[in-house]
Amino acid sequence: MARLLPFALLCALWPATLRACDTALLLAMDVSNSVDDAEYRLQVDGLADALSDPVVVEAVLMGRVAISVLQWSDSTQQVVTTDWRQPPDRVALAALSAEIRATPRAFIMGGTAPAEALSAAMALMARAPDCHRRVIDVSGDGTPNDGGDVGAAQRQAEAMGVTVNGLAIESLGMAITGFYRNRIATRDGFVITARGHRDYPRAIRIKLRRELVRVVGRHDRP
Repeated sequence: MARLLPFALLCALWPATLRACDTALLLAMDVSNSVDDAEYRLQVDGLADALSDPVVVEAVLMGRVAISVLQWSDSTQQVVTTDWRQPPDRVALAALSAEIRATPRAFIMGGTAPAEALSAAMALMARAPDCHRRVIDVSGDGTPNDGGDVGAAQRQAEAMGVTVNGLAIESLGMAITGFYRNRIATRDGFVITARGHRDYPRAIRIKLRRELVRVVGRHDRP
């Protein structure tokens, strides 16, 4: 197996066109009725903590990653809570993490409409910074009970060249993970499972590492 070069050295070797912005990452967070206030807090705190993880910090800053956050619920409820940002240094990234941690919940009583969430995410992605990769990160704890055809939104993302990954928050069984693998994630995407909301902080940290650092491995392949 090929030996990977140190991350910082790989970044220095990347062409300037790639270093301008490696990844536009949009985090679409489920705040539907199935998510209570404590579970919402686990999500925003978990995401904020993940953005302070040393591996994630290095990947974001070296790759000049652009980040945005969208909260979603039913077919009429999608809102951008953090617009596109490219933190230039650790201070700016820490400020972004603190801003996400303090973000109020956008919706309280609403159904689960991932098709419209994906459509809203793609509209937001259309005005993202010009990055080498475009990734939508959808997290949720349920299957649809509102909205349109999720498969159509998934196919639209693939046609746009957007990668969609999923974070399935399970309570019983693996039904949500299966739905996210089949109907949310694109063919080049993946799904991470959180064993309940309390496991979300671990899962989102692993997910961000995989989304942001795996790009390095791709450029290092023989």
